[in-house]
Amino acid sequence: MGRYDRLKHILQLDPEEDFLEIYRLSATYEFPWDFARSLELALYRTYAVPSIGRLLARTAELTDRTQKRYDDTALLLDAVVEHGFTSDEGRTAIRRINQMHRSYDISDDDMRYVLCTFVVMPKRWLDTYGWRRLSGHEQHASAVYYRELGKHMGIPEIPCGYGEFETYLDEYEAAHFAWDPDARRVSDSTLDLMASWYPSPLAPAVRGASKALLDDSLLRTFRYGPPNPAVRKLVQGALRARARAVRLMPPRRTPHYARQNPEIKGYPGYPVGYRLEDLGTFPGRTERGTGGCPVPHGRA
Repeated sequence: MGRYDRLKHILQLDPEEDFLEIYRLSATYEFPWDFARSLELALYRTYAVPSIGRLLARTAELTDRTQKRYDDTALLLDAVVEHGFTSDEGRTAIRRINQMHRSYDISDDDMRYVLCTFVVMPKRWLDTYGWRRLSGHEQHASAVYYRELGKHMGIPEIPCGYGEFETYLDEYEAAHFAWDPDARRVSDSTLDLMASWYPSPLAPAVRGASKALLDDSLLRTFRYGPPNPAVRKLVQGALRARARAVRLMPPRRTPHYARQNPEIKGYPGYPVGYRLEDLGTFPGRTERGTGGCPVPHGRA
């Protein structure tokens, strides 16, 4: 198999009908490391919306139990990618996600914005640091994939194509990014988590490298000082050098799922190490419902 043969296969598929296959090929064969990093940044930037950052601080999930929250989020989202929306695993994961979200007063606008980050940030990351850019087919399939996920989460008025997702994200951030001390605590805890994945002497360097990847709007919102220009140049140069090296490698022969990432620390293996129905938190039921999937599946 040649380096671009999988892309040729993707371009033969229909992004409206084969969106899951296309997204799975992109996320687990073509760009598994890049998707992991870009989705980390996607979730991170949502903290800059005070209504989101304050809620995460209030639940303490990303300040006191940061690694577990990271693991659970990655594993639940990963289950849908691996098994699909109609599988028992996918339905269990979505049910858990809905049970958690519906126990809090989260606006549809905030939910829609978070969904947009999942569509937009991987494309923007790959434009800058990928061994190739996402094709139009892959962008289209990603938008359809997350539109489907949004339907299963009961989110109304979901954008249609990639362009609508991107416009919504940019306009929402322009209107809602703002300083909040609780959101800054969540941000600091997340940067500490990323640093904890490496030997302790490297922690300050990892924090500095992580900040070097933040855009100016995030730095201003969280009131971080500008990163050292030399550090930013070094980090960005290293990522671009990695992309050039990956481009020369043979294509991946087996899929790599998020559950296989070394950053997942709390669960030693799948399916032995955890059960999807046990992941996440279990807040009490509220008037918003028990959190089942709103999309009919034909059986209980």
